[in-house]
Amino acid sequence: MNNNYSLIPKLFASSPLRSLRLASNMLSIFKARHLDYNIYKGATRELALVTLKITPLCNLRCVMCGQRGVTGTLKAETAQKEKDSILAPSVYKNMIDAMGHKKPIIYVWGGEPLMYPGFLDLADYLNERSAVFAVNTNGTLLEEHAERIVKARWTSLFISLDSFREENDAIRGEGSYDKVMRAITAINREKEKQNSLFPQVGIVSTVNSINYKNLDKLVEACKGYKLSWHIINLGTYFSEKIGCKHSDFMKENFDVDTHYWKGFANGYNEGIDGAVLSKILEKIHSVKPGYPILTVPVINPAHIGDYYSKLDLVVRDRCTCPWSALNVNYNGDVHFCADYPDYILGNIKNDTLPNIMNGVKAKRFRNALKNSPNGLFPGCVRCYQNMLAGRRRL
Repeated sequence: MNNNYSLIPKLFASSPLRSLRLASNMLSIFKARHLDYNIYKGATRELALVTLKITPLCNLRCVMCGQRGVTGTLKAETAQKEKDSILAPSVYKNMIDAMGHKKPIIYVWGGEPLMYPGFLDLADYLNERSAVFAVNTNGTLLEEHAERIVKARWTSLFISLDSFREENDAIRGEGSYDKVMRAITAINREKEKQNSLFPQVGIVSTVNSINYKNLDKLVEACKGYKLSWHIINLGTYFSEKIGCKHSDFMKENFDVDTHYWKGFANGYNEGIDGAVLSKILEKIHSVKPGYPILTVPVINPAHIGDYYSKLDLVVRDRCTCPWSALNVNYNGDVHFCADYPDYILGNIKNDTLPNIMNGVKAKRFRNALKNSPNGLFPGCVRCYQNMLAGRRRL
């Protein structure tokens, strides 16, 4: 399989200024992984990536979603109650302003970000003050805002699309496929009209037991949509056994009750034939659409079946994300793990990100992580952040 570095030239080619800012943050991540991780006792000098889970609200019900899926920990009725905890735009503005000259990568997700009240105005503010401004979206609400988004020159859109119409809609919700394709078409039309390279638009397809046999056909069908990348996300899946082990570990070491992992113990990894998927991925990576096709995580094809059937198999070890990245929840809580926000480091309503980054709780977490077997907690074996940034084992 191709390695994920094939995406870098595409990101660097679009804007000299953003290229320099991105290069600076990538250097920070490199230093955090190879210097701060080994030299400092739980502290770090780097904060290159800030991820904002800006809202719990979503207009879709994707079956494998850890939040709103069949086993999701944030059901519709809960999300409606939680919406009262959503931060005002001024809090995010203060957060980014407090970072001074530092311009991190800002990655926004949800829920569905466009359901955040006043999101377009806040997005413009964050876009101007970040090295890269990326939005992860289901794409169904983008079409009507295409002109403004292109005019604002957001850096990138990561749009979820899992298969063709019937299969995709069975996973994500009726009508979602057509809305996504109209949105991509509208963005491309506006980019041509405004003579702009931004935003760069890519698709993310999450592998599950429903869609895995048709992923190669989806990749072929998307070649004409002027994409900047197509990411095949092998998916985040958990088992009850691993989850209980993780809960016991977090309770014993941090006195924290954990439950977010339960959303990913949904069974949509079951029934995936590793040999079949391996051949499909081989077909996918033989396609030459003019943009990178990436698999996350990169993995030896011989172990594809094990990835889904042996959920405790270590695919990536030595997670270094806490040395260069922070995640901010919709209520302002700051944590290291995007999908498992059980261990709270602080809150941006009360403190700045740089202070939280090297607070007592953050140092405690890093030291415990570094000293754990394989540099992982039990729940890290399928964490999406570790799949992106951990050290490759298979």
